[in-house]
Amino acid sequence: MNNTRQNLEKALYGEARASIRYQAFAKKADQENFAGVARLFRAAAMAENVHAHSHQRVLATDEQAIADLKSQQKTADAIAQLESEGEVKTTIENLKNAAEGETFEFTKMYPPMIKDAVAEKQQDARHSFEYSMTVEMAHARLFKKALAYPAAVATETYHICPLCGHTAPDKPPGKCPYCGVDAGKFIAVD
Repeated sequence: MNNTRQNLEKALYGEARASIRYQAFAKKADQENFAGVARLFRAAAMAENVHAHSHQRVLATDEQAIADLKSQQKTADAIAQLESEGEVKTTIENLKNAAEGETFEFTKMYPPMIKDAVAEKQQDARHSFEYSMTVEMAHARLFKKALAYPAAVATETYHICPLCGHTAPDKPPGKCPYCGVDAGKFIAVD
């Protein structure tokens, strides 16, 4: 599981960082009066958090990245650092950055990780990577749609699958289309 373990660690930290970045982008969108975009970023942040937890469960280790995601103070400090380093730009630039990042993940990052997990017969890792990759495709579409008309993004509630991170606008599906979790277990993001 050598390559797969390294891939899980890389993916865990990448997803944890994305969760923090999207929270910072949500804060900026709120400041610029893009309430719907802010809600989308908060929903994506929660989904990235789900991905990080999934990778951590497969690793079966107590990773600091997960502990940091659970700490409101550490999250606030990380957001402040991103802001001070100039990584948080305008909402339009943040949407573009998010769409590009998600596209990179599902086209370049996760496919070789899945290939390694298959070759090393690590089914739990494969499923964690596949769930993340599939959801990143949906996030890229949502961000690109928002980028086209950011002021028109509805301030709807998003629902996040707690197992795979599937992000559903308006209402959850009867069952998650990717992992089968019942609608009642989805987490609402307002």
